[in-house]
Amino acid sequence: MTIIEREQQILRVSQQGVHNSLDTALATQLRTEVVSTVKAVLEDALQEEVTAFLQGIEGQKPHRSGFYHRALATQYGQIPDLSVPKLRERNAERNWEILERYQRSLGSLLDWMCCLYVMGLSLRDLQEALYAVLGRVLSVNAVNQITLHVQRQQDARQTALLSQTPEIILVDGVWVEIQYVIPDEYKEDQSGHLRQCRKSEERVVLAVMAIWADGRSELLHYEVAGGESEATWNQLFKNLIARGFDVNALKVVSSDGSLGIPQAINNHFPQAQQQRCITHKVRGIERHLNYADLPTVNEQGQPWKPIEAKQQRRFEIIKDAYGIYEALSLTEASTLLKTFELKWQMLEPDAVRTFIKDSALTLTFYQFDESLHKHIRTTNHLERLFREFRTKSDEIGVFPNETSCLTVFWLVVQRDHAKHDRFTTANNSGH
Repeated sequence: MTIIEREQQILRVSQQGVHNSLDTALATQLRTEVVSTVKAVLEDALQEEVTAFLQGIEGQKPHRSGFYHRALATQYGQIPDLSVPKLRERNAERNWEILERYQRSLGSLLDWMCCLYVMGLSLRDLQEALYAVLGRVLSVNAVNQITLHVQRQQDARQTALLSQTPEIILVDGVWVEIQYVIPDEYKEDQSGHLRQCRKSEERVVLAVMAIWADGRSELLHYEVAGGESEATWNQLFKNLIARGFDVNALKVVSSDGSLGIPQAINNHFPQAQQQRCITHKVRGIERHLNYADLPTVNEQGQPWKPIEAKQQRRFEIIKDAYGIYEALSLTEASTLLKTFELKWQMLEPDAVRTFIKDSALTLTFYQFDESLHKHIRTTNHLERLFREFRTKSDEIGVFPNETSCLTVFWLVVQRDHAKHDRFTTANNSGH
């Protein structure tokens, strides 16, 4: 679809609005007045920025050299000819706070676009939203720059040195599909151009989340890996340590039942203990239920359908399993675990055997203050973040490359941290 066709399509949609529209001439006048005012304010601010820069220079100061003009997209409309002051020399040394040196969109507009994108708008949806603001249709490639704009920030965030190390971390992964180039394979597109062949492969974004002493959580590190093996977790922990993570400060790592994690923890954090996520542990029961000796009547003596009896069995055993972790002490929890085993061993031996295996690792959280129990005993903080990310990744389908995947993941993280006021925890990496 061409830009002209897309503009006609957007106009048809906008004409179906339920509210009265302003007269076209009046709407144009209002937009012109607003954009003119914004332009004047920005130009004054840019002048002040240059003045401040010159005042901070000791000795010989560079001379002003007039202006150059730049088109700038803002949330108030398109400014076609913003006058940006320049110097005869040392422009590269200037601290460009209001606009970056080659920036073509105002930061607040980009933030708004990023927010809408992460909330679920597709790139074509953003085309439509931006038309109402800018009065013109941007190409999909131009709209796609919203993710490229934050790529530099994401790259810096991923490698920045850590200023603090938490005593508790949660680790887990979320699976995605990413395209990769096939070496030495090409195909001809509709225009007759040779394009390198690509194929989509499953990858996992491994993530590390800190739990601080006050109960707040913060994502520390994330990277794309080929799977959740011991080797990939080893590499992730190695990269985390390279950023300044103190191996001696860590006390516990909360994770699911991934087989590669325990040895990787021992390799890099020998003093830390593992906490197995109780949610993953309890959910594992369902896969091993055999529903032996189901009752045929309920407590009121009424006949029970098999499906109803199965639902009741599943409800009761899961309720009992979760009840273990509501105990106020390790001693009480251990007693409830024994009671659980005795009650269900004959009816559901496979489920009990699976649940009891490594069950001690699900009780590690009792060694910490009670206020932290709910944060340590599950990886739910990460799982909620992953659900937000899956909503976006499902809409995208296949990421064109790893950078695109990590950039969208970072956008989701930033929005989630802002929603839950996590930035005040420990501005660990200067983000």
